[in-house]
Order: sequence, then C-alpha cells, then structure tokens
Amino acid sequence: MKKSLKTLLVAAISVILALMLTAAAFAAGNAPAVSNTQPQSQTEESDSQGAKAIAAAICVGFAAGCGAIGMAMVVSKTNEGISRQPEASGSLRTTLMLGLVFIETAIIYALIVAILVIFVL
Repeated sequence: MKKSLKTLLVAAISVILALMLTAAAFAAGNAPAVSNTQPQSQTEESDSQGAKAIAAAICVGFAAGCGAIGMAMVVSKTNEGISRQPEASGSLRTTLMLGLVFIETAIIYALIVAILVIFVL
C-alpha cells in the first residue's frame, strides 16, 4: 500500500512540475516585432516583475503543498492514536490543534514573504 502511494505521489509531482515548466511555452504567442524605441529599463522592469511573480508562486505553492501533506499526516496519526487510546483523546486533540496552528503559521509566513517579494523588492 505504501509503495503504491509513493509511486502515485511521485507521478503527481512529476505531472505538476511538467505542467509548470511547459506553461510558459504554451503561453508565449507570436510576438510582434519590437522597435528599439523602448527604453532598456522598461523591459528590464517587466522581466523583473515576471521573475518576482514566479518566485512568489513557487514560494506559496511549495509551502502550501508541503503544509497540506504535513497536516494530513498529523490528522491521520492523531486519529490513529485516538482510536487506540480513546481515553487520551482530549490531550491528543489539543496537541493536534497546536500542531496544525504551527503548520498553518509557516504557510502564512510564506504568503507574507511572497507579498513582500512582489511589492517591496
């Protein structure tokens, strides 16, 4: 069971990575000829904005994906512990909520960093 889950996870990550890397190629259209009248700083600024957007998306996407996997594992193990020892359910639920808060805090920090990258840098 675990081997098939790992295989499925690797396949899903591979597909997502392939889609992320090919999205830019599919989004590129036939660009009209650019005249040399544009200042160099304007094109550099637009390149910088695109790089910032990609960096922010990777930051938030990675944090949210890893956070979701972590939360799923925490909830799974807590439910397993409660089913084995029902009398300890109160303390396990408290620990579960505390753990979920810490994981969600890390995701929110990643979102804040992404916002700072886009608007401040």
